[in-house]
Amino acid sequence: MASKSWVVLSLLSSFAIILVTGELDHGFVRRLDRRLLGLKKEKLSHFRFYWQDILGGRNPTAVQIVPPVNTSSSTFFGAINMIDDPLTLEPNLSSKLIGRAQGFYALASQEEVGLLMIMNFAFIEGKYNGSTITVLGRNAVFTKVREMAVIGGSGLFRFARGYVQAKTYKFDNKNGDATVEYNVYVLHY
Repeated sequence: MASKSWVVLSLLSSFAIILVTGELDHGFVRRLDRRLLGLKKEKLSHFRFYWQDILGGRNPTAVQIVPPVNTSSSTFFGAINMIDDPLTLEPNLSSKLIGRAQGFYALASQEEVGLLMIMNFAFIEGKYNGSTITVLGRNAVFTKVREMAVIGGSGLFRFARGYVQAKTYKFDNKNGDATVEYNVYVLHY
């Protein structure tokens, strides 16, 4: 009789644990305490830097890898550029390099110059050296301020989320070079 009571008590305890956690163990997922991964209190950080997109000259940092579908299109729809753009502390290219924007942008609109941007801000400066912030979003380049999502990161930006605001500082109509101010608001541990 005592063993039956123990079985009933054990089943009730298991049921109570399921109710408390709200989850069943499926064998491939489990709930973790963030402290086990060394994650402390989440914080909000603001970064401001300049993205230098250089299409012209002898050492471009953005190169077209797919041409536009229609070469007479004013929006260059379908073109894709791969980037390895410097991120600088100030608007001039010769200012301190703090990282690089690596990824690509695709001209994704037939109505306006609208980019689909997918890039990592790979930092090389200070305590953020080796860490990245990943950005994904729509960039309507002739809109004064554009907003895109921070969808993740690595290193000190694991589990990152937030948004960026991009504002064109300078654009060269002849060669397409651009300097864009980025304000990044990111929640991270």
